[in-house]
Amino acid sequence: AANHRRTMRTLAAAAIGIAMAAPGVAAERHPAFLKTGVAVSAPKGAVGLCGKYGWACHGGGAASASAKQALALADRVNREVNRRVRPVSDSAQYGREEYWALPGRRGGDCEDYALEKKRQLMEMGLSGKQLLLTTVLDRKGGSHAVLVLRTRAGDYVLDNLTNQIKPWGRTGYTFLRMQDPQRPQQWRALFAGGLFSNPTASANN
Repeated sequence: AANHRRTMRTLAAAAIGIAMAAPGVAAERHPAFLKTGVAVSAPKGAVGLCGKYGWACHGGGAASASAKQALALADRVNREVNRRVRPVSDSAQYGREEYWALPGRRGGDCEDYALEKKRQLMEMGLSGKQLLLTTVLDRKGGSHAVLVLRTRAGDYVLDNLTNQIKPWGRTGYTFLRMQDPQRPQQWRALFAGGLFSNPTASANN
């Protein structure tokens, strides 16, 4: 986990440097939707995820639900999974630093919660293109994974650290990479929110 956190911080620092070099950088007003960037590799623990869980990388399913309907389903699933699954690290459960899987008998860590929520919501009829596994830095700069729900009204975050579903720009997280909404088997860079909202201030902290 320590190596993964260092990698995430290095990526964040590099992107902040680029942002600071650009003229007229100011605090960001967050749009409703996360804007994806260049193609990037999958997180270390997610390598082989598509082979293990084909549905996790499948874009099928209907996207006919309204934002209100999708958020109601997401709220129910988010609360249920957060209540039922016990937090346990990959190292304690699998003896590995990073391993993305559905929660096991002992529980799961952040990406396991996100996978379980995605699985349940796809079974309820939401499209895989709406349910995007995403890596972030939390408010303390630690690596974290969440599930982004893409609705007609914007992108919302399902998080194992809270039962409240928030628009992505109100989480305070630094968004690093996310499954490609059009091809969920691929990943895209994000570099949005958190540290990137005000690069100058972040660099001085």
